[in-house]
Amino acid sequence: MAAEDQQTPLKDTPLEEVVPDVPPAEAVGKHAAAADEAVHAAVDQSAPAGEEATPAPQPKHAAPVEQPAPSAPEDTHDEPAAPEDTTQPQEPVNAPGRATIPVEGRAGADATCGKNAFISWGARSDVGLVRSHNEDSFLIRTPCFAVCDGMGGHAAGEVASSIAVETIGEKAPATADDTLLGAAIEAANQAVIKGAEEGRGKPGMGCTASAALIDGNRMAIAHVGDSRIYLLHAGTLVRVTRDHSYVEELVDAGQITADEARVHPSRSIITRALGSDPDMYADHFSIEVSNGDRVILCSDGLSSMVPDSEIESLAVSSATPQQAADNLVSAALTAGGADNITVIVVDVLNDGVAAAARKHSVGFALRVVVAMVLVAVVVFGGIFAFAKNEWYLGVDGDTVGIYQGIDGEVLGISLSNLVQTTAVEVSDLPANVATQLEHGGVRVDSEQEALSTVESYRTQIDAEKTKAAEKAAEVTAEGNPTGEAAPADGTQTTESGTDSGADSANGDTATTADTTGDTTQTNGGE
Repeated sequence: MAAEDQQTPLKDTPLEEVVPDVPPAEAVGKHAAAADEAVHAAVDQSAPAGEEATPAPQPKHAAPVEQPAPSAPEDTHDEPAAPEDTTQPQEPVNAPGRATIPVEGRAGADATCGKNAFISWGARSDVGLVRSHNEDSFLIRTPCFAVCDGMGGHAAGEVASSIAVETIGEKAPATADDTLLGAAIEAANQAVIKGAEEGRGKPGMGCTASAALIDGNRMAIAHVGDSRIYLLHAGTLVRVTRDHSYVEELVDAGQITADEARVHPSRSIITRALGSDPDMYADHFSIEVSNGDRVILCSDGLSSMVPDSEIESLAVSSATPQQAADNLVSAALTAGGADNITVIVVDVLNDGVAAAARKHSVGFALRVVVAMVLVAVVVFGGIFAFAKNEWYLGVDGDTVGIYQGIDGEVLGISLSNLVQTTAVEVSDLPANVATQLEHGGVRVDSEQEALSTVESYRTQIDAEKTKAAEKAAEVTAEGNPTGEAAPADGTQTTESGTDSGADSANGDTATTADTTGDTTQTNGGE
C-alpha cells in the first residue's frame, strides 16, 4: 500500500469518480472497531459554455433532503417557539494539513476502546505494510493492560504472544503490586516454553511482554523485551521502561544515540524475552500517576518507526485515548510500517486522591468524635465512680437525709441518690448546721459515719430539749415555793404566797384599823 494516494484533478471529472464511496471497516478479531459511516459532500461543477448546467448527482451515503412544507400563518401575538437543539456531539478529528495513512477499515487490524469511573482506554493493532500476518497480541482486562510482540515467524510468534497475554490476564493481581505482576509475566514465560514443548506453535518461539496495572494513583509495571511503556505527564513524555536489546546496551554505553538505535542493523536482537530461558525474570516497579496522565503501551513497531518527540506530539494533541492510538498507528504506517504495530493508550480520569482525602477527613473527624466520646465516657465514668464512694447529709424535705454521691448534676443527671431518711427535723438543728445541710450538705466518709452523725444530731437535739424543759421547770419552781396548786377560781397568786382576795381583805382590815386608830386618837385628843 502506498503511503499517499495520487490526487486526481477535479476538472472534467464525474462526481462519482471524484468522491468515491468509502467502504466500512472490516471487523477483525473480537475487539475490532466499527468504522464510522462516511458521508460525502456534494461538489458543484461549472457547466461548459453552451451547455445547460446539470444538477450534481446525490451522494450515495447522504441522507435524502426533504423540502420544508409551507407552514400555516401563525398568530402574530404568539411568540415563536425556541428551536430544539438537535446537535449531536461530534468525535474529535485531527487538524488538516498532515498526510497520513488512514487506519480504519484495514485488513488484519484490531481496535477496541472503553472507560469506567477511573480510567478510559483505546487500543489498535495493525499488521503494518510489510508483514503478511500480525504476531502482536494485547491484553485489556481492566485495570491490567499488556502488549506482547511475538517472535519466531508464522504460526509461532502469534501463538507465543497469545499464550503470554492469556497467562498474564489469569495471573495478574487485582491491585498495583508490581512483584505479583512480574510473577505473572514469569508465569507467562513458563507457559510459552510449555506450549512449544506440547506442540502449540513452533520450537524457539517467543515474545516480549510489557504490562501495566493502574490502581488509583499507583501504577505497577512489569517488562521484558523491547516493547515499551511511556507516561505522558503535564505534556511531557517519559519512557519508563528500558529495552532489553543489544542496541539499548550500545546506547547505555554511549556508543550510539537513541535515534541511531532506531535504524541500527542489530536493532532486532533481543537480550531478554519470553520462551527461551526458564530462569528469565521480569523487571518490575511501581510509579505514581495522577489525574490527566496518559499511559502508552506499544510494540517496537511504533517505537522503531516514530521518534519519541513525535510520539509526544501526537499524544498531546489527541483528544481521546482511541484517537491517540489511531494517530500513533497511522504515524508508524506513514513512516513505513515495517513491523506489526500495537498501541494501547490509557487516560487516568480519577486517581482516587481526592476521594481518599475526603475519606481521610471523614475518618479523622470520626476518630476525633470517637476520641471525644471516649474521653467523655472516661471522665463521666470517673466522676460517677468517684461519686459512688462519696456520702453526705442533706435536706430531704423538712428532715435530714443520708445521700450517696455528690450534691450536683452533670448534663441533667444527678450525681447522688437518697439512701435513707431520718426523723431529725432541720428546724431543730443549729442555724449554721441547717445552712450547711441546705447548701452542699455535710460530707461524711461512709454510710456508717452518716448514721453516727445523724445519731449525734438526735442526741444533741434531745439534750437541748431536756435542758430547755429543766430550765422551764426551774422557773416554775421559783414562782411557787410552797408547791401548792393554784386556786380553782382562777385568782392569781402573788410572790408572798397569799392570794389577791386575801390581800384585799387584809387591806380593808388595815384601813379599818387605821381609821379606828385615827378615831381613837381623835377621841383621845379630845
